Amino acid sequence: MISIILMSVLATSPIKAGKKFVPHKKSSVEFVTVTTYKVNEFKNDPNGDVTATGMRLTENNPKKHRIIAVSRDLNKKFKFGQKVRIMGAGKYSGIYVVKDLMNKRWRKRIDILINPEDKQFKLYRIKMYKA
Repeated sequence: MISIILMSVLATSPIKAGKKFVPHKKSSVEFVTVTTYKVNEFKNDPNGDVTATGMRLTENNPKKHRIIAVSRDLNKKFKFGQKVRIMGAGKYSGIYVVKDLMNKRWRKRIDILINPEDKQFKLYRIKMYKA
């Protein structure tokens, strides 16, 4: 009896269980490794608070900018200033703007800018596509 009631509640709920993810028609999903970085991570770098696009970051709350750095192979597909959606990264899932570039040694990788007090992490096979 309880399972029947529960099934009827789930069937009428606004959340569509099992609905497939459909990206924007003109974009394809990229599976990337997600890491994080912080402002002034390298203390000897005088430009540690400036992105590759010339944007100056705030040291107190840089996460509010919602920006990412992309590896150079991804920069061919995701240009500076473009909005991207990241899915499967927990509380870091959402829409970000490409504003920074990673070192040329990385491939299929993005860096999410986080606040100084946030913990660093690394996630594999995260979905990313043009928003």
